[in-house]
Amino acid sequence: MDFIVNIIYYVVPFLFLLGVLVFVHEFGHYIIAKITGVKVAEFSIGFGKMLWGKTDSSGTLWKVSAVPLGGYCKFLGDTDAASSGNDSSELSEEDKKYAFAFQNPFKKLAIVIGGPAFNYLFAVVVFACIFTTFGKMEFPPVIGSVIENSPAAKAGIKAKDKIVSVDGRKVKSFNEFRQEIEMSTSGEVKLVLMRGKKELKLNVKLAPVVVGENKEQSKKPMLGVTSVTEIEFSPTKMTFFEAVKEAFVECYNISAVTLRGVGQMITGKRNTDELGGIVRIAEMSGDITKTSSWIDFLVFMALLSINLGLINLFPIPMLDGGHVVIYLIEIILRREINEQAKEYIFKFGFFLLIALMVLATYNDFARLFNRWFS
Repeated sequence: MDFIVNIIYYVVPFLFLLGVLVFVHEFGHYIIAKITGVKVAEFSIGFGKMLWGKTDSSGTLWKVSAVPLGGYCKFLGDTDAASSGNDSSELSEEDKKYAFAFQNPFKKLAIVIGGPAFNYLFAVVVFACIFTTFGKMEFPPVIGSVIENSPAAKAGIKAKDKIVSVDGRKVKSFNEFRQEIEMSTSGEVKLVLMRGKKELKLNVKLAPVVVGENKEQSKKPMLGVTSVTEIEFSPTKMTFFEAVKEAFVECYNISAVTLRGVGQMITGKRNTDELGGIVRIAEMSGDITKTSSWIDFLVFMALLSINLGLINLFPIPMLDGGHVVIYLIEIILRREINEQAKEYIFKFGFFLLIALMVLATYNDFARLFNRWFS
């Protein structure tokens, strides 16, 4: 019975979430290709053996494949789903007008950016709908309680203290405060607090603290405080245009924090064990389904959509960002890069992606092991 329950809570929401986000991303490529006159040969949700497929009037094969861990949009003339090669031997001169490989780099650039752009657009729509319907809901930057023997308790922080800034960065919500704490890499933060009308300036050393229902020990830098309440929000009524503006701001802030974290990993200031993959996404989607509301699940989808769009723009060969770099170089040089050079570039990108996937999967299972047996 527990097995069936876990499938309902973890597998089903994960497949739904991943399916939606993959569709959004690939549809971005598809719609820009259609607008620019490039023919799409295949639109697939998943990889491997086709489970279902239907060809539309324009010749595009829409299909669902056996391995639901991604998807692709394959253009006319491409030899693979990543558009890393093309076979023009079987294309007529007429077909070449609609083949991706024979388009100018500006069209290619637009098509490649379409995927990540639609991931961001999806997140904007989700946030705007939530903000319009329910208002901007945030926890105020006020301490609800202080965990015993935590860094906060040792520093003398008390309940009802209001956080003004962290390391010189002003915070307007408890979430912003939490993010700034988690982004700290020095092991110490400078806090400005208000206790009533009195301003306090503290230097607090951070340390991992025990948090959660299951008594897991977090490896993130923690101060050891909670928000005022877990269920009370202060919604601010917004017009549609205000909600859209705030949605763009939310997307920008999430992207900025993500980039800061990645930068800290690259420079060695942040441990790479925070890197997660497919298993981690499945775990988080299941946990949210079991313990939270559908609004939380939507917000999680929007967050993942932003991360999917942002990561795909990284200048790594095989990702959209790698293609962007290549097409920008071709625009500057006013000529195509040698096919053999492209082949070496994409092979390097493939091995780099495999290495990152192995690392992320290792972290996922290590995290699960600690969760189950600690």
